[in-house]
Amino acid sequence: MTKQQPPPPVQSPLPNPRRADLCRRPVRAPAEGAEPEEAMPPGGSGGEHGYGEPAAARGGRDEEDPSRSSHPPPSPLPPGLAVIPMASEMEKEKELKNVRQEEEVPAASFPADALMEILSRVPCRPLCRFKCVSKEWLALCSYSHTRKMSLQTMSGFFYNDHGLRFHNLSGKGPPMVDPDLSFLRSSYKHFCVTQCSTSLLLCKCWKVPYPKQLGWNSLPKGKTEQFFEWPEADEFDYVVCNPATQEWTSLPPIELPDHLPLFCPGKYFLGFDAAIPSRFVVFVPLNSSQTYGLSADMVYSSDTGGWTLTEHNDFSTYSISYFESTFLNNTMHFPTRYLEIVTVDMERKDWRKIKMPRGMTNEYGDVSIGKSQGRLFAWHIKDQGDYQLSIWVLENYDSGKWTLKCTVSCSKLFGTDCRENYESYSMFAIHPECNLIFLTDNKKKTLSYDMDNQEVHIICATGDFLEGLPYTPSFVEWTSDGH
Repeated sequence: MTKQQPPPPVQSPLPNPRRADLCRRPVRAPAEGAEPEEAMPPGGSGGEHGYGEPAAARGGRDEEDPSRSSHPPPSPLPPGLAVIPMASEMEKEKELKNVRQEEEVPAASFPADALMEILSRVPCRPLCRFKCVSKEWLALCSYSHTRKMSLQTMSGFFYNDHGLRFHNLSGKGPPMVDPDLSFLRSSYKHFCVTQCSTSLLLCKCWKVPYPKQLGWNSLPKGKTEQFFEWPEADEFDYVVCNPATQEWTSLPPIELPDHLPLFCPGKYFLGFDAAIPSRFVVFVPLNSSQTYGLSADMVYSSDTGGWTLTEHNDFSTYSISYFESTFLNNTMHFPTRYLEIVTVDMERKDWRKIKMPRGMTNEYGDVSIGKSQGRLFAWHIKDQGDYQLSIWVLENYDSGKWTLKCTVSCSKLFGTDCRENYESYSMFAIHPECNLIFLTDNKKKTLSYDMDNQEVHIICATGDFLEGLPYTPSFVEWTSDGH
């Protein structure tokens, strides 16, 4: 009886269970400190403990034609054992990471020119807030070119309160600029601001400290005339600075020619035009004991870095106000006590007179001028009755035509009876871009009044801020040498 041979072994239709297990579980990075798993050798099922034969044992073929194979195809895996290729998992994670990065940096999808055009229409305050979005937005909004192009508007007022202070126009949050002007500390010990022309400050700076000075920008409380004498009071430099860019330059001393021995420099007036932000001028009338008023002047230009003398042809004098000036269209404007405004063109050195509106008087020096929306404004408050405020705008320089813009009762705006409380009011500024004016009762309250919709907004009611110098930041750097 022939011994029956056992049937040949049948290869399992399922893949190597160890390999199937590896395919079902996505490969993850080992935990910190753990030993990494040993990778399978090339060829798939080869190795010391492999269940199948290596590719070389099958005739060097990596794959066989299913039609020529004598083995049935492998059966599909159960639904719970879906194969997840490792390469596909890594690609998905990489794609997800890219999507997250695009969501975090929305600016990356915008062309550079378009993004700059968008940011150029954003005011300074929101632009500063955008820095908090992410590191990318911080770098973008801090870029000097972005700040130069950004839309700038009036942000607040500089004022003195035992040192220089700044009051935001919104009345909220920290100051938009640093009122300490700390960038001057390396060269000076004390400073005071005499004028603000839109974006620049004109300062007096001393290299010796002020008597009883508490700090760089801190003075003791009380009236200044109560302090002892200061021998170095006249030893100061005139400095023009930009608080936004922290640039500053000291003006050279004025040297008068020999044919003007009886003249001496008067008050310094700063002129800055936001349309030409890289330059500024300083106008100084020359006073004389023999003449009264304006007959000669010195003009400093940041373009040349020097002073230029100008004399009036017929040497007639102009009695100007030394309390204020307005720089508009490259021309200095000074109110006078003779119902006129004296103008001095900084380029042509041309002096002119403009008649003030009828019904306005400046006998007591209570007429003020300012600029808004590219035009010259003049205002006056009658010191009687309900203290009516009248505001005019100059429509035409050549004809001198004025238009009455607004009339309003100050006592009604502040809600007081002037005849009983003996209040006094003053309008100290006008917004450079809209019909918004700023008034104070010189005691406790400061407010704004919109001439278009007649809305009143209380800025301060505690007396901490009564009036100040309007300020609009400018981030454009000067072309001349400076610090």
